[in-house]
Amino acid sequence: MLKQHTKQVSWKKEFMAGLIGYFTTVYIVAVNSQILESAGLPLESGMVATILASAIGCLIMAIYAKAPMVLIPGMGVNALFAYSIVEGTGLNFQEGLAVVLMASLLFLVTAFTRLGDWLKHAIPESLKHAITVGLGMFLTLIGLEKGGLVVRGEHSLITLGNPSSAMVITSLLTLFIGIFLFTRNVPGNFLVTMVVGTVIAYFTGILNQPGEMISLKEQSWVFMPDFSSIGEFGFWMAVFPLAIVLIFENMGLIHGQLSMLGQEDKFKRSYQATAFASLTSGLFGTSPTVSSAESAAVIASGGKTGRAALTMGALFIGTLLLIPWISMVPSTAISPILIIVGALMVQNIREIPLDQLSESMPAFLIIVMIPFTYSIADGMAFGFIAYPIVKIAIGKQRELSTPVVLIAMVFLIEFIMRTLGH
Repeated sequence: MLKQHTKQVSWKKEFMAGLIGYFTTVYIVAVNSQILESAGLPLESGMVATILASAIGCLIMAIYAKAPMVLIPGMGVNALFAYSIVEGTGLNFQEGLAVVLMASLLFLVTAFTRLGDWLKHAIPESLKHAITVGLGMFLTLIGLEKGGLVVRGEHSLITLGNPSSAMVITSLLTLFIGIFLFTRNVPGNFLVTMVVGTVIAYFTGILNQPGEMISLKEQSWVFMPDFSSIGEFGFWMAVFPLAIVLIFENMGLIHGQLSMLGQEDKFKRSYQATAFASLTSGLFGTSPTVSSAESAAVIASGGKTGRAALTMGALFIGTLLLIPWISMVPSTAISPILIIVGALMVQNIREIPLDQLSESMPAFLIIVMIPFTYSIADGMAFGFIAYPIVKIAIGKQRELSTPVVLIAMVFLIEFIMRTLGH
């Protein structure tokens, strides 16, 4: 009887942890679908893709790794997919999904070979953190644009949006409420921010109309990626940055989460499960899933096993019934979340040795060039090319690793080919 009671308590804890994890991450359905819409996917289809990728990702994590982590399309990764890979390179949505599959395959290779450890130690920490900071700056810029807080200027690239417009007023009110909720550490603060922002939009007259229930006959559950551009250099220059971001972001996230849990021995299978889930994302029609930072909330709530992830997977599937109401969420309710997530990612700048010019200068170029070029790949290119140049200039070429030099050469060749019109 005692053993049975213990199991019941354990399941209850895992379920509650999964429930909390779901409510802290379900905002991604509205946020990610709006970003995917920028890449050419209809809003409702983007919601379905996000829900299915998240559900399957959580189920893979539950069954294969038995870890209490939530997998959802990564913030920053989705911006890389929509604005750099699809819009930035001229690829269409299906070709972009082919990029996701190829990058995920490279990610999968690192998960099952020693290549992952090799890359982990070969790429400088300053460049890894700079990519995260640059992604944070980029997400912030996108959030400001979506909320109408910055617009294209008449005499400048960008300028402040019209402070008297209903859109700007709604965005500002929602942003300040979101900051308050987040700093107060209110449970499910992003979800609450989104709901409150939607209510404010109703009173300011900019609320969207409810959508329709998805049709099983019309809805395509699996997308067929288009590999017609696989022989082009530009295709692989899109694959390359996405693979780098997936590999290093997940390494850091999973290691930190399992350390918090005290189950570092689950790293290998958790990393592999994340790679598998990333691969399925391209078939569902979304940017890759990652081990979300919100997994910390699951662990802090008592989640210790895959049961919590199983709970989250089941709840995400149930979210399909909520699509008509989720489609009502306006961009003014989404933009504050992008801005706050961007602010969190920028905090990684503390990990960059700013007093060492050979590390800080290439990192600085990545950080500023990602948002200023509106391209994550181009921003990364500037930093990786500058890194060996600065090291050689100050006589520290011995600190250069072979992968860094090779990556710099690939980026440099891509710039040269682009200059020549190829």
